[in-house]
Amino acid sequence: MKTDHSKQTSRLSTENKAGRDTDQKLEDLRRQIDNIDSQIVALLAKRQVEVQSVLSLKKTYNIPVYHPAREENLISDRRIQGDDAGLDPDYVEELYRLILRQSRAEQTARMAKKGVRDGATVLLVGGRGSMGQYFRRWFSDAGYKVRLLDQDDWPHVGKLCTGIKLAIISVPIEVTGAVALKLGPHLPADCVLADITSIKQLPLTAMLEAHQGPVIGLHPLFGPATSTMDKQIVVVTPGRDHQDCQWLIDQFSLWGCVPMEVNAKEHDDIMAIVQTLRHFATFAFGQFLCRRNIDLTRTLEFSSPIYRLELGMVGRLFAQDPLLYSEIILASPQRRVLLKDYLASVAENLSMIEKGDKEMFCAEFKKIADWFGSFSEQAMRESTYLIDKLIDRF
Repeated sequence: MKTDHSKQTSRLSTENKAGRDTDQKLEDLRRQIDNIDSQIVALLAKRQVEVQSVLSLKKTYNIPVYHPAREENLISDRRIQGDDAGLDPDYVEELYRLILRQSRAEQTARMAKKGVRDGATVLLVGGRGSMGQYFRRWFSDAGYKVRLLDQDDWPHVGKLCTGIKLAIISVPIEVTGAVALKLGPHLPADCVLADITSIKQLPLTAMLEAHQGPVIGLHPLFGPATSTMDKQIVVVTPGRDHQDCQWLIDQFSLWGCVPMEVNAKEHDDIMAIVQTLRHFATFAFGQFLCRRNIDLTRTLEFSSPIYRLELGMVGRLFAQDPLLYSEIILASPQRRVLLKDYLASVAENLSMIEKGDKEMFCAEFKKIADWFGSFSEQAMRESTYLIDKLIDRF
């Protein structure tokens, strides 16, 4: 019995020693990892110092924050470097996109204080509305003097227009033309006249008639809830004396926006699909759920991440201003014709549904898939990325 006890004691002693050795090795490895993590943070701080040097040059020469080609080249190089080092390239890309996004956000926040025409006076027509207030903050923070002209201020329009360098019309679409014609006679000859409506042909025509000086149409593809203009698109439709409007485009670029120049007709044709049709389809889906009194919370318990994403976009629409969306969706006779065509197209499927014609469905499905072509593969990659992010969040 003594011998057995001695063996057991020896075995326990050996196990305890092995356990202590393992704990020590783990502690040593963790200490090394902590040391590497500290170096990573120190390198990120060092990188940020260099970014600030870049930012100083950008502010001096009014260079935009966002440089798409530079960023994509950097990401490609880091993916190759990561792959060579035995790391997952997708992991490396995601890490660097986060680093670049943070860098842009900090640069944009500092650039917001930089005015291309620091001290110039800007008039915001409809400036007490949500978008007017949004741009009031950005222009004020950049050092501009901002005046507001709203419905009750028209008796003072002459005084408000004195010495201004920019007038931006931010009023409902249906009155933009009339407001431009009313404002035009009071504008200084060198003042830039701009609007920010989601259609461009009619407002641009009215502004060109109302004012003989520089005219430009703008359409910010973002709303007043946007916290940063980083990588936000601003559509630019030239009107008159485009070179005299360039400083305004440069200002948006400094704020982090991506200006996209296009003629007014092409803008309106494309936005009819991008905004009108998409928003109406979302409205119709939400309307159907409401009329059926669907238990949204219960459906989410059974949902896939992609359903949550889709329902989130529907809910997002109905969390915003109905007047804003009515103006976008029903902005022009052309848009209403497009919606009628869409509804007629949907109605064409009634026969297939009534018959339960799977063969017809598959044939139509394949035809559409062929039309989408390679974009379907891109859509799969991008939507999978969004779904993975949603899974991480919820």
